[in-house]
Amino acid sequence: MKAIRIVLILWILTALIYPTTIFGVAQLPMFQTVANGSIRQSLDSHQPIGSSLIGQNFTSDKYFHGRPSTVRYSQGRIARPYGISGGSNLAPSNPNLFIRVMETASKLQDENIPLNSDLLYTSASGLDPHISERSARSQIERVARSRGWEPQELLPLIREYTTGKFLGIFGEAGVNVLRLNYALDLKDFDRQRRR
Repeated sequence: MKAIRIVLILWILTALIYPTTIFGVAQLPMFQTVANGSIRQSLDSHQPIGSSLIGQNFTSDKYFHGRPSTVRYSQGRIARPYGISGGSNLAPSNPNLFIRVMETASKLQDENIPLNSDLLYTSASGLDPHISERSARSQIERVARSRGWEPQELLPLIREYTTGKFLGIFGEAGVNVLRLNYALDLKDFDRQRRR
């Protein structure tokens, strides 16, 4: 009888009280965006276009391009804000890896973008939403020309969406590509509305 009571108490604590408490804390304003997936919606149709926690595939010249990935981020007409995590698992000696890197390098050279490692190689998870500030700056000319902007107009946006090192010492600073591209669209949307 004592064992049944202990099991019942533990079940109430771990299956009801703990998850409900964690869910409640996650819905506080300071955690709500991240807890709900950091979903961004399109400016016109308010449909989900992606999550700022997961890399997206941007191919248009008017957008900053993110890291290449072996994962197809979005399928279908509406971008789904999720992907299947995973790297290619290709060894450095695998000819398929060499071919993929050479194809990516060729595309970057066609766009006059320097061969920065984060634009050339995939991340381990295949879902990294950041590129280095150097990689973002190397795309300024293309994005500005495509949008009809002056290149210096893009620098404040790049700085705004650059996150520092984790705890100030771990990793590298990175630019969140989805948030940066979303800000570009928002600025263009505001300009068109003022006309």
